[in-house]
Order: sequence, then C-alpha cells, then structure tokens
Amino acid sequence: MLDFTLEDLSAEDVERLRTVYRPLTESVRALIDATIRSEAGADAVATAKAHIDAATTILRRQQLDGPFGVRFTAEGDRMPWGNAVIGLRNPIAPPLAVQRNADGSVFADFVLGAAYEGPPGHVHGGVAALLLDHVLGESASPATSPRLTGTISVRYLRPTPLGALHIEAAVVRTEGVKTFAAGLIADADGPTVQAEGVFIRPKWARG
Repeated sequence: MLDFTLEDLSAEDVERLRTVYRPLTESVRALIDATIRSEAGADAVATAKAHIDAATTILRRQQLDGPFGVRFTAEGDRMPWGNAVIGLRNPIAPPLAVQRNADGSVFADFVLGAAYEGPPGHVHGGVAALLLDHVLGESASPATSPRLTGTISVRYLRPTPLGALHIEAAVVRTEGVKTFAAGLIADADGPTVQAEGVFIRPKWARG
C-alpha cells in the first residue's frame, strides 16, 4: 500500500508517484503497440496472455473505486493523470506534454503509433478530433478559470500520417463566458487538420 493518500500531496509525494507509475504506464503503452503489431504464434500469444492476466490480478488487488479524476497537490496543482490525452497513468494517452507560450497559445510535439491508426498508416480522424478538442480547451482555459467545450468543428485537410506530429492552438476572442479558439495538427509538410471551437466557463466557475 502507499504510505500516503492521493489527496493534498506534497511535491515530494507527487514525484514519488511519478517514479512508481510512469514506468508502468510506459510498459503498458509498449504492450499495446506490441499487441497490435505482433506476429507471434499461438503458443507465444497464450504465454503472453497468461503473464498479462497475472499482472492484471496483481494490480487489481489495490485500486481506486472508479476513475482517477483530477486530484490536487497541497499547492493546488492539478493531477489529471487519468486523462485520455495527457494522463501520466493512462497508457492510451500519447501522451501530449502541452506547453504554453508567453502569449497564452499552447503547443505540443508528439508521436502517434499503431494504437492510433484509422486509414492504413494514418491517424484515425476521431483521434485527431480528440487531441484538438483537448488542446483548444487548454488554450481557452487559464489555470484559475476552466472552460468546457461547447462546440467544436474539425476540417480534415489531408490524411495525417502516423509518426512525429505537432499540435497548436490559440484564443481568437472572448465574449462573456464564451471563448473562441482555433488550432491545427501538422506533420513535416504542414497542416493536416484544423479546428475551431467555443469553450464555455461553467456556472460553478463564474465569480
């Protein structure tokens, strides 16, 4: 068992958790990729399954009741570690390490592999929309004032190849509780997907 709770964590506690769980997430992420691309025979697959089932049993012995949610450190920093785009503990997340520029715009450079395929060799359109929804939302949401997706429109310029990609987003304008943001995904040859969205400050976050 952990010798501390998952609430009001100190910086030292958070770093200890990173050390424990990030390697596990990376291993499971590699397992997902290996599962998709493996050409192992039936006996090898059966052996691998037995090991995976055993590991799952070990991890199930002590677990949360429900999803991870967004937890906070003692300093008020967010820990969205179960998030499908940026979650440190979520092996289906690429994950994106979103960075913020001085002007408030955001960006990330990342790699998508076999787990994100739609058309052969290319990113599933729904995955592209997921990533853009998250990053547009990041650009529209100051740390102290979250905004949730109201609407988002996505324009697919051409197929997005699997591999190294860039994503960016910025606020276009704000009207009351609505913030309008735009962004794109690009490969080495330029933009592949563009998106625009409206993000709403929820009632519970309005001062």
